[in-house]
Amino acid sequence: MLLRDLRIVLPEQLIERGWLRIEGDRIAELGEGDAPAGQSVNGAGLTAIPGMIDLHGDMLEREVEPRPGAQFPMNMAVFELDKRLAAAGITTAYAALSFWDHEGRDTSRKQEVVRQMVAAIHAQRPQLLIDLRVHARFEVSTPSVAALLGELLEAGQIELLSLMDHTPGQGQYRNIEQYVSFMSNWRRVTPGHVEEELRERMAQAGTLQARWALARDIAAVAADQGLAIASHDDDTAEKVDLVAALGATLSEFPVTMEAAEEARRRGMLVAMGAPNALRGSSHSGNLSAREAVAAGVVDCLAADYHPGTMVQAAFGLARAGVVSLPAAVALVSSGPADAIGMGDAGRIATGLRADLALVEDGACPRVRATIRNGTPIYWDNTMWGRTT
Repeated sequence: MLLRDLRIVLPEQLIERGWLRIEGDRIAELGEGDAPAGQSVNGAGLTAIPGMIDLHGDMLEREVEPRPGAQFPMNMAVFELDKRLAAAGITTAYAALSFWDHEGRDTSRKQEVVRQMVAAIHAQRPQLLIDLRVHARFEVSTPSVAALLGELLEAGQIELLSLMDHTPGQGQYRNIEQYVSFMSNWRRVTPGHVEEELRERMAQAGTLQARWALARDIAAVAADQGLAIASHDDDTAEKVDLVAALGATLSEFPVTMEAAEEARRRGMLVAMGAPNALRGSSHSGNLSAREAVAAGVVDCLAADYHPGTMVQAAFGLARAGVVSLPAAVALVSSGPADAIGMGDAGRIATGLRADLALVEDGACPRVRATIRNGTPIYWDNTMWGRTT
């Protein structure tokens, strides 16, 4: 496949009018100016970026159970999310599944349902458009889930581990009143109901030392498997010290600038939410991803809860002058690739994997085509007729 007349985003520069040729699953060559003779796809008006890599997307749980008690078949949920991600220009994604002993109406976080989701991803992977992987989010305050997580780790079913502590009073929910308000609105229950659950949960959580002792054992198993380990919602330099000592190399969604800066000081990479970067603020009142990007302390943007925000945030940051377009695109491509050691993806360069998204830039950028391993997996109506 030969693509011509494209704007191409390279790791550190733009080619305003260029071409690239794909052979098999690799980028065979690329250049500036006129393309070699032969059948080609006219890329006029399109920008070629690397296929985006999402390290943390919570969407599968919502595909399985879009409303409390309304559970859909696992295979349908995986296939529908797969299509959604491909159309968003994402070629590799980690479905973030909660290992969290959750007692609410949301059954998608029950242990048996989580086991089924993990099994469905692995069983259906050969049929999927994108490379969909499993990201285990281990809630350290609910040790009852550790047995299942350990079993799946040992079986090689987990491909990324994050350690999180959502005990109110620290981390993402440092402000307990804000936690009660957010949860009551999110779950559509009374504040009193949330407060009662909160008292029970805090009584069961135990001390900080007890919560994180088990996390140390889980992290050791993950390290033996060669997995990247992330921390979640770091709020202080001390918390960063704690997770770094457990082998974490990625700080996901730090809630303060202090934590983000400490993570970078220690050589950890920092991931923030693309929805946060797009909106310019956190939905829970924590660190603004846009401010963190401007401060130079962010390496990756993750879809979090909305895959369409990946391309919108990257192009939006560049359009607003926060960073250059190559730097913004790196946040959704080479940055995540570096975080997981995916050395042959995340960049447009000769010899690397032909994972690409073709984007029509504008006030609301649109992904017009997605190519994975040299094969189109999403090709919208505007692409038909471009081959000459």
